[in-house]
Amino acid sequence: MAYWNESVECMSREDMKALQSERLVKQVKYVYENVPYYKDLMDKKGVSPSDIKDVDDLSKLPFLSKADLRDAYPYGMLARPLSDCVRIQSTSGTTGRRVVAFYTQNDIDMWENCCARAIVAAGGTNEDVCQVCYGYGLFTGGPGLNGGSHKVGCLTLPMSSGNTKRQIQFMMDLKSTILCCTPSYAAYLGETLYDMGYTTNDIHLKAGIFGAEPWTEEMRRSIEKSLGIKAYDIYGLTETSGPGVAFECCEQNGMHINEDNFIPEIIDPETGEVLPEGTEGELVFTSITKEAFPLLRYRTRDLCVLTRGKCSCGRTLIKMCKPKGRSDDMMIIRGVNVFPSQIETVLIEKGYTPNYQIFVDRVNNVDTLDINCEVPEGVSDYEIPEKEHSLAKSIKHMLGITPKVHLVPAKTITRSEGKAVRVIDRRKLID
Repeated sequence: MAYWNESVECMSREDMKALQSERLVKQVKYVYENVPYYKDLMDKKGVSPSDIKDVDDLSKLPFLSKADLRDAYPYGMLARPLSDCVRIQSTSGTTGRRVVAFYTQNDIDMWENCCARAIVAAGGTNEDVCQVCYGYGLFTGGPGLNGGSHKVGCLTLPMSSGNTKRQIQFMMDLKSTILCCTPSYAAYLGETLYDMGYTTNDIHLKAGIFGAEPWTEEMRRSIEKSLGIKAYDIYGLTETSGPGVAFECCEQNGMHINEDNFIPEIIDPETGEVLPEGTEGELVFTSITKEAFPLLRYRTRDLCVLTRGKCSCGRTLIKMCKPKGRSDDMMIIRGVNVFPSQIETVLIEKGYTPNYQIFVDRVNNVDTLDINCEVPEGVSDYEIPEKEHSLAKSIKHMLGITPKVHLVPAKTITRSEGKAVRVIDRRKLID
């Protein structure tokens, strides 16, 4: 079994807890003395750095939310002089002010090492050709995996997203073995490969590292089949560094969190109460090695479960399951909690492509749910009404509410070259 940093990835629980405690105590004092915004939060809660003696005291600290980061935009959470910072990355800012994250060179080295761990866990070595199709620029995906690929020593193809036919041409000509992109773009690459008249016999890919958006186990199997690879999940947030906070190993049943850099917690999203291991709740992260933009108890809004058990890969790092949705992305339709991943699961199980769109509206004070997905190959026009009815019935069984399903012609739903936009909630326009 190969590791990027075996001494950390396979560290005993006792030694990891000691390391985390040492770093946490130091980090809390550092943040208190250098980030006035967070010092004010601590003072209001009546907690001082001297109250934090080990990781068991973590729950004494106040939470940070994305709203806090927007309120502090652009420099309010910065813990180092700008002269010490060498880069920023940023969120899209589609629902408000952008979150701008700052990095020292040490922060970038830490981040790239985390991404290197993910690449090695997916079987990467300095003999591999790593094709990075995440977006570059302010988005963290491209720069993070690019840096991790360099650390491992792979030949790195910094393709960014888009120009899909050129992506496939390079993939074949340069014999790419590892693909890094969003899962929706990986699905599109597989679809385009066959549209161009090629099959998996014409490419050399062995693994894919996919993240930045939710994807189901059904979508994983679909991608693995279309590209002839093993598909690995990777997790991260711009606010904490980017991809590489957690990564999947050969077991493909949860992502190992890089606990030497990020302490995870699961909380009740309503009360903030810390929940026991194995309980589903909202994921919270504390960065214990970040210098420029160190966040303590940052609420991710991602819903998942943390588990600690023996893993066949030999790593002892705690695992997080694939996020089951986001507490702030959950739709409440006719009083029912609905996550897009639930609908995607049904679609793929029934043989439909992962290209779909969900439209939520409100007509005469009643919520409506419409789902557009593409007609599978070989389905005739006269079969469509029955297919729509059958699919609506299956989705109702999953959700408890009946949608209107619309089968549209193949390849008419826009393919994503970055993060896929699956949900259009029109209620926000009229409320």
